[in-house]
Amino acid sequence: MDIISYILLIGICVMLIIAGVLAAILMGKSEKLEAASTSLDQLKSTFENLDKEAKEIIKTDIKINQAQEELDRRLNGLESLQKTSRLISTTLDENEIFHRLQHSLANNLSYEKKLIFLYDDNHNLQSRLNVGIQTEDVYFILTDINKNPDLVKTFQEGHTFSSATAPVQKQEMIKHIFTVEYFVIAPILNQNGLIGIIFVGNQSNAETITRADEEVISILASQIGQSLGNARLFEEVFKSTQILESKVQDRTIKLEQALKEVQDISLKKSEFVSAVSHELRTPLTSIKGYAEILMTGKLGEVPESVKNRLEKINTHSDNLVKLINNLLDIARIESGKAEMLFTKNEMAKIIEDVHDVLTPLMKTKDIDWYTEIDARIPELLLDKGQIDRVFTNLVSNAIKFTPEHGNITIKAKYDNAKQIIETEVVDTGIGMSNDDMKKLFTEFYRIDNKINQSVKGTGLGLSLVKKIIEAHHGKIWVTSQLNMGTSFHFTLPLDPHNIKHEETA
Repeated sequence: MDIISYILLIGICVMLIIAGVLAAILMGKSEKLEAASTSLDQLKSTFENLDKEAKEIIKTDIKINQAQEELDRRLNGLESLQKTSRLISTTLDENEIFHRLQHSLANNLSYEKKLIFLYDDNHNLQSRLNVGIQTEDVYFILTDINKNPDLVKTFQEGHTFSSATAPVQKQEMIKHIFTVEYFVIAPILNQNGLIGIIFVGNQSNAETITRADEEVISILASQIGQSLGNARLFEEVFKSTQILESKVQDRTIKLEQALKEVQDISLKKSEFVSAVSHELRTPLTSIKGYAEILMTGKLGEVPESVKNRLEKINTHSDNLVKLINNLLDIARIESGKAEMLFTKNEMAKIIEDVHDVLTPLMKTKDIDWYTEIDARIPELLLDKGQIDRVFTNLVSNAIKFTPEHGNITIKAKYDNAKQIIETEVVDTGIGMSNDDMKKLFTEFYRIDNKINQSVKGTGLGLSLVKKIIEAHHGKIWVTSQLNMGTSFHFTLPLDPHNIKHEETA
């Protein structure tokens, strides 16, 4: 091999080595380029994701700001609503309600125009309050509304609507009539239904109306309706009360006049009875006296048949005298001319005296006598003679209407708190009906039963008893059941003078 070939071989080897080195270098750079390209792609993807996230964050922030603004508006609206509600809920005068609304709506609600329309008796809208609108403009607004039956119908349906929720056609109509860009209209309702509407609105340079505004105005309309309903209800009740008071006063005057007439008639009756009784007493005394003289035979022998008739005259004369005396006593007590001789007496002693007098009558029917007397009863002021008549009359009636082998009980107890004595005369007799009890103390009333049919009476005894008890400032009443017995109850004060003084005072 020559040198040239050797040199060429060496050259070729060197070139191959250089080519290998260059190939290796190129292969490394290609790998780095691929790695760099991959990193660049990943970076681009990351930037794109970050951009999307940034946009979402911005959108979320905008929504949060909008929600915050909405919340602030709601809070401001509710605060204003609370102030207004507090003002109008503390009065029951309709004029005062609107006076307070005028001030509150002007200062607390951030709307340029505020109107309240109420329906009159003919169901036509009438302006009741306006803020931010000229009076003549209100007239034209009402005229335009009344010319538009669709709008009137919309109001009467009682729905709240606004520039945020109303159909476009209705929005344009209301914007034109009220000369506003944004508005809320809410019905005013009370327990009787729709009574009016409230309108608030702004021009185009103000904030847009939202659902929050709509809700606040709807609540305000409800509060106004409730306050007006309460005021009108109060007015109706007040007028009814005045009418009732007037009727009561008129009726009271008429009743007072009627009572005075009854009292005058009663007084004249008492005076008449007293006069007639006095006139009858004198001739009756003479008749009784002559009958007794004839019966004694002082004017000559009297045949037995004539003597029997004279005895009947004497007996009937006694009955008439008793009747006249009772009439006189009732007349005196009613007219206030009867003089009560009040002295201190023991109730137990009065009851025992009555027992002694009436024991013979009770023995004839084998009636047992019982007493339940409160030992704490102090002495009390009363007219002993009159109270004796009360007990005698009540116990005599008990004996009369109690069958044989029955019993009569006298009860008396002391009420320290009321300073009165409560007394009962209880029998086991035939009793009486409710109708009879209602009429029992009426003059000349006698219960229609077999005993009264066989035994004559005047029907004045219990009436006299009632007058005597009332003259002592007490009360008397009766309880009874047919065939179960009867109880007469009456009260007597310890000192009638103190009772009379208190009543007069």
